[in-house]
Amino acid sequence: MIKINEHYLKLQASYLFSNIAKKVGDFQKANPDKDIIRLGIGDVTRALPQACTDAFHSAIDEMATDSGFRGYGPEQGYEFLREAIAKNDFQSRGADISADEIFVSDGAKCDSGNIQELFTTDARIAIPDPVYPVYLDTNVMAGRTGDFADGRYKGIIYLDSTKENNYVPSLPAEKPDLIYLCFPNNPTGSTITKAELKTWVDYAKENQALILFDAAYEAFIRDESLPKSIYEVEGAKEVAIEFRSFSKNAGFTGTRCAYTVVPKECAAFDAKGGKQLIHPLWNRRHCTKFNGVSYPVQRAAEAVYSEAGKAQAQELVSGYLKNADLIASEIKNLGYGFAGGENSPYIWIEGKRDSWEFFDMLLSKAGVVCTPGAGFGKCGEGYIRLSAFNSYENVEEAMKRIKAALA
Repeated sequence: MIKINEHYLKLQASYLFSNIAKKVGDFQKANPDKDIIRLGIGDVTRALPQACTDAFHSAIDEMATDSGFRGYGPEQGYEFLREAIAKNDFQSRGADISADEIFVSDGAKCDSGNIQELFTTDARIAIPDPVYPVYLDTNVMAGRTGDFADGRYKGIIYLDSTKENNYVPSLPAEKPDLIYLCFPNNPTGSTITKAELKTWVDYAKENQALILFDAAYEAFIRDESLPKSIYEVEGAKEVAIEFRSFSKNAGFTGTRCAYTVVPKECAAFDAKGGKQLIHPLWNRRHCTKFNGVSYPVQRAAEAVYSEAGKAQAQELVSGYLKNADLIASEIKNLGYGFAGGENSPYIWIEGKRDSWEFFDMLLSKAGVVCTPGAGFGKCGEGYIRLSAFNSYENVEEAMKRIKAALA
């Protein structure tokens, strides 16, 4: 008799964003003439940079000839892209990351979920609250938690991120093995200073823990005093794995390209306490379960680092930050407290009511889709998240509608 993995039964009814999509779909069916403005899911809306589409077309033309055709590529990514990433994203900021420490993939979401396969099921996990649901759900699936009760899973070390600590969690009282951090944060939009990040790196070294650092939104950091990578902190290469994406800075949400950095010094331990390097383990997993990102997509991603690509990607990010500034300004004028909206595409709003109630109200009265904070964790109850990923005109209209709905 074939049996299921019963840890899946612990999961809540549906993934947060699937639940939102269903609610919006039902509302549209019931109100077919209602215009909906989506400021919920963090999906970009602007076209790919011209430099990327030119590179895409050129690579496809190569693939149309026998001499230029490429079949299976290296699972870790083509050297031309890995070299460009290492030079531009890390070495340019003083972080000593080499091309062979970079693994190109089809998404930071996938990698942040898959990386936990390398670690034992009894590893103690520390996860911020509120936080991107994938970190938590994939560990539930793996069997690292108990049942869900009172808004939380038993067995997880929750790192409360609240207004009181500026949404940067404090070091935990319990000792974790694996620590998830995300900055600029999804969903709160908060950022972390280099000194604060160093505290976490030092803690991980002292406690033989590992940090999984999600930097998918680093392109939105305009404050040069803030770190874009955890590897800007001394010693981080020994205790941290970093996830990056081309989705938010260059619009690759539908094109699919990202990467994970696994430094060669980064290590975990076996049952006997022996040190085991993570780089060869992730390489083995990557080669076994992944066939690589397509050649045209990787050429398009490489073009992000061209002079034209850099300028065009920066223009996209600047546009979304302009939207975020407008949202933050209007929310402030409405008298609501908030975080984010600066160095981040997200605005985390104190809703003064139940999160899902606020979601339903904005959808029905304003035709605006937000994300209820409760979907990100217990500490998110009473909050909503607005995303800056839309056109400036739509954001202007959405804020007019929200203002009217809240009047």
